Amino acid sequence: MIVYDLVCDAAHRFEAWFGSSSDYEDQLQRGLLSCPLCGSAKVGKAVMAPAVPAKSNQKAATQSLATDDAMARLLMLQRAFEANSDYVGDRFAAEARAIHQAGETRSVHGEATPEEIRALREDGVSLLPLPFRPRGRSDA
Repeated sequence: MIVYDLVCDAAHRFEAWFGSSSDYEDQLQRGLLSCPLCGSAKVGKAVMAPAVPAKSNQKAATQSLATDDAMARLLMLQRAFEANSDYVGDRFAAEARAIHQAGETRSVHGEATPEEIRALREDGVSLLPLPFRPRGRSDA
C-alpha cells in the first residue's frame, strides 16, 4: 500500500491509500478520485516531504486534514462507505435479511424501525447504526 497526500482545486488537502502508484494513476484517469470535502474531481498529488521520523520528545508540527479535523474524517468515511454500499431506503430490513440468508457479503444501508433492528439481531444478522444521515435519502 502507498499513501499520497492529495489536493483538490479548492485547496482541500487529504490522504488517500492505493495498492500501488499505478492504481493511483488508473483511478485518476477513470475519474474515480474526488475531494471528500467538496466533491471536486479535480485532484492531484500534493507536494509531500519525505517521511522522516520526528524526535520522540517532539510532536509533529503539521498534520494532514484527514487527521486534523474530526468532521473531515467522518465525511471521508461516509463517502467511502456510501461508494462501497447500496442505499436501499426503508427496504433495509428485508434486504439485510435476504443477504444474510443467501450468505452474501454485499453491503447495504438504509432505514429500519427499532422492531426491525431487534428482529434482525435475533436472527443473527450483523448490522451497525451509521453515525451520519445517508446522503441517498431524498430529504437529506
